[in-house]
Amino acid sequence: MIRSYSDYQLQKHHTFGTKAIANYYFEFTETEDLEAFLATTTHWQNLPILILGEGSNLLFVNDFQGLIINPNIPGIKIAHEDRNNIWLEVGAGVVWDDLVEYAVFNWWGGIENLSLIPGKVGAAAVQNIGAYGMEIQNRIESVTGFDLESQTEYTLDIADCQYAYRDSIFKNQLKDRFIITSVSIKLDKFPEFILNYGDLKTEAEKLGAINLRTIRKAVIGIRESKLPDPKIHGNAGSFFKNPIVETSMAEQLLTTHPNMPHYPAPDSQTKLAAGWLIEQCGWKGFRRGDAGVHEKQALVLVNYGNATGKEIYDLSEEIKQSVQEKFGVDLEREVNVIG
Repeated sequence: MIRSYSDYQLQKHHTFGTKAIANYYFEFTETEDLEAFLATTTHWQNLPILILGEGSNLLFVNDFQGLIINPNIPGIKIAHEDRNNIWLEVGAGVVWDDLVEYAVFNWWGGIENLSLIPGKVGAAAVQNIGAYGMEIQNRIESVTGFDLESQTEYTLDIADCQYAYRDSIFKNQLKDRFIITSVSIKLDKFPEFILNYGDLKTEAEKLGAINLRTIRKAVIGIRESKLPDPKIHGNAGSFFKNPIVETSMAEQLLTTHPNMPHYPAPDSQTKLAAGWLIEQCGWKGFRRGDAGVHEKQALVLVNYGNATGKEIYDLSEEIKQSVQEKFGVDLEREVNVIG
């Protein structure tokens, strides 16, 4: 299927739901359709490019003066398996939580803690999504896509993806250049559960014996209790990354804020909880017009109806400044700001 439009309204194509228009919009379900479009259409070569999935990690501050490409490729298939593992080849357009549901239904473990994270599989690979002690980089074997610069399709092994905390090569050197078409994911037939994060173990135990299905239900329950439904109130989930600081800085902050949540990070660093820092600055539940901070989770910025992208962005700037002034910590947006 091919969909191609000009002056295209994007409000329904990103979870913040703010108004924005793209000069051009192209959606495809087969790689061959993309190749044909690029070969027969020349004006795109002089335009900014934005690769869009479900738009669950975007904030449009202005209209997009360029071409949006949406690789809405479906399909989950078993590539191969052995006694302990199974490898799935998943289309970039598959809804991420549909993949998690499919895996858990079949008792294949490794992504159950990532239940109910919004977005599609291609975007998940770009963002290196993570939650409750899991990151997708630990399950990706390879990523296949089409390179706009070389006009070729090729596959990157996991080492080539340059994954880090909420980061990858697709957000840097290959940003808006490499269009992911499919992702190879390795799952476990005899999984080891990761339950040492927050209240996950306690909530899962309430649902019965610990297994993939009770873990998934527990994660969904926790997320639904803390996070607003973007179909009701526009949001992109966590707006900021959890900051990683030198352990010496974390120790100094703990002397004045002994209840501050903190977690070990690589290279003798410490991860702080951005939501806690924001809440301590008094932002939780704040609202100005239709732009606000969620009442149950300070890490989530919300469009309560008719907020503009600029209003939400300006609010995020005020939050960043207040956290810096109170704690000396720089917050980095997890959401990609467009415009």
